[in-house]
Amino acid sequence: MRNSFIVTYDICEAKRLRLVFRTLKNWGNHLQYSVFECQLTRTERLQLKADLKEIIHHDQDQVLFIDLGPSDGRGDRVIEAIGQAYTTVDAPCLIV
Repeated sequence: MRNSFIVTYDICEAKRLRLVFRTLKNWGNHLQYSVFECQLTRTERLQLKADLKEIIHHDQDQVLFIDLGPSDGRGDRVIEAIGQAYTTVDAPCLIV
């Protein structure tokens, strides 16, 4: 069974930030700068966490997994925005 997760991160160094972004890009949909939506089985979630644990500095960085529950039967994803309208971000995250 797959669950939907919001995965968000705060990474203090540009190189690690790019690595976290690339890793999450392989697992889910990029919603905002540091926010992804991922549909993961338990095994996939454990693998993703293991991949991220190898990248981040545990005393400086943070990655949050917010479990939204089962993916099946959720219906269509609805994202409401206040302020600027939500648009799908297809471009890579650029760090200058």
